[in-house]
Amino acid sequence: MKSSLKLVDCIIEVHDARIPLSGRNPLFQETLGLKPHLLVLNKMDLADLTEQQKIMQRLEGEGLKNVIFTNCLKDENVKQIIPMVTELMGSSPRYHRGENLEYCLMVIGVPNVGKSSLINSLRRQHLRKGKATRVGGEPGITRAVMSRIQVSERPLMFLLDTPGVLAPRIESVETGLKLALCGTVLDHLVGEETMADYLLFILNRHQRFGYVQHYGLGSACDNIERVLKSVAVKLGKTQKVKVLTGTGDVNVIQPDYPAAARDFLRTFRRGLLGPVMLDLDVLRGHPPAETVP
Repeated sequence: MKSSLKLVDCIIEVHDARIPLSGRNPLFQETLGLKPHLLVLNKMDLADLTEQQKIMQRLEGEGLKNVIFTNCLKDENVKQIIPMVTELMGSSPRYHRGENLEYCLMVIGVPNVGKSSLINSLRRQHLRKGKATRVGGEPGITRAVMSRIQVSERPLMFLLDTPGVLAPRIESVETGLKLALCGTVLDHLVGEETMADYLLFILNRHQRFGYVQHYGLGSACDNIERVLKSVAVKLGKTQKVKVLTGTGDVNVIQPDYPAAARDFLRTFRRGLLGPVMLDLDVLRGHPPAETVP
């Protein structure tokens, strides 16, 4: 990415709108900071943006003045990106590229935040062409800095897609869990049941009780085992387990907790539990959990 910078006029950083204040790779700002920079907060339809103004003020305080909330899967939502980028580049010196009439952008971000979806939407919006990059629901689809992809004719504009890059050190346990909930880390590396437990904690803490209605629970509950048991029974996710007794083996029907946890996470990620702002604690000044060693 650093070696390609000399070709780049502007950086577009894509991040998840549910974690606008945490989880971004600080090395992006340090190593790519000389270029004009637009922060695109994707998946806004999944985020509770009640306090959007406060979020924008916090980001501006961190030096990020060019921020846009959007949903990259909907072409009409990316209309304003090219005009914003054009204006940014017009007010910035192009160093040794002033004689070159075409523009080159670099799309960066942590894994699975929608970089490829953004590129494909821009191509459909401005060129009426199909997808140029692979899109997936898990991190690690884009594996290398690709060749230039055209996204606009007037002005002539190309994009460099890049693989998702996490910070080498996650600032806290809680930030790591937020990133995992947003799908930037493969679930099995963290553990579905651990993630489901943290998700339940967040939903209850922010009084987001959509899960109670969705799964037909009697009331809110802070015990993840009880919640997953109810989810498993409702979905028919059970398994036979042999139990040794004094009189021989007995087959017992048990809830499939991992399968229930996977469904709980999948339902959250599809927005079926309602919009959620995972960074509400950061916005309100609560200290993060302990730092990961």
